[in-house]
Amino acid sequence: MTIDKATTRFAPSPTGYLHLGHAFSALFAAQKASPGGLAANKKVGREAPGGRFIVRIEDIDRTRCRPEFTAAILEDLAWLGLEWEQPVRRQSEHMNDYQAALARLEAQGIIYPCFCTRADIAREIESAGAAPHLTQRMGPDGPIYPGICRRLSLDEAARRKTAGAAFALRLKTDEAMARTGTLTWTDAEAGVVTAQPELFGDVVLARKDTPTSYHLSVTVDDALQGVTLVTRGQDLFAATHIHRLLQALLDLPVPAYHHHSLLTGEDGARLAKRDKAATLRSLREAGRTPAEVRAMVGFA
Repeated sequence: MTIDKATTRFAPSPTGYLHLGHAFSALFAAQKASPGGLAANKKVGREAPGGRFIVRIEDIDRTRCRPEFTAAILEDLAWLGLEWEQPVRRQSEHMNDYQAALARLEAQGIIYPCFCTRADIAREIESAGAAPHLTQRMGPDGPIYPGICRRLSLDEAARRKTAGAAFALRLKTDEAMARTGTLTWTDAEAGVVTAQPELFGDVVLARKDTPTSYHLSVTVDDALQGVTLVTRGQDLFAATHIHRLLQALLDLPVPAYHHHSLLTGEDGARLAKRDKAATLRSLREAGRTPAEVRAMVGFA
């Protein structure tokens, strides 16, 4: 893969308006698909020489994602001067793809139902006070799941499902790793990285009411859309360990990665929706131009 033929993507969740951090990520991805194509007053991304720039809407969270934010995201990106390949993939419209992937994993015997609530997990970890290997294990998603439901019999799991109990589907990470052996992936800044999916423990891949998770859906989507270079923030670096494992289990191609630095505010904290970081919409209303906003995030 050469950089002028990369297929990249910007994949926001429509849970709010885009802020400057999003603008940086989108422009970064577009630039990697179209090197040198971010000049002011020039549409960029879609017509990269041999490259492709994709926008994907990651809207699997039905409680937080809203269609008006999807519309605003696409409007803001166009205002910023970006063009992308059509049609835009919306994850909520492709649940069958994720269910098919889950079925393949279930057929391998490395998925199990988990009926634990967050409170159940917290109590189990607390009760293991005499076992430091449990109480001190923290992963990128929080405390490592202590494997409570791995001890359930098939009959008991089936009984709870029949009774209508809520459950998640978890990956038996240790068994999956034994199946695949050592795996690596390559990051533009970190070099060759040995995958350590055990950092996540038995990660959740789906729930009863949502047949996919972030980890599963992005892995499947990147493969289906032919993404060859995944660009995203350093905050998602650790997630790539589990994504690499899923790629191996599902026989999916392995893209290259470039985890870029995060845009921060004056306090040094990364910009985030929850902190009401300056949105592109508010900057537009204040009279800022696309060229000015691009310059603000280092893409003059």
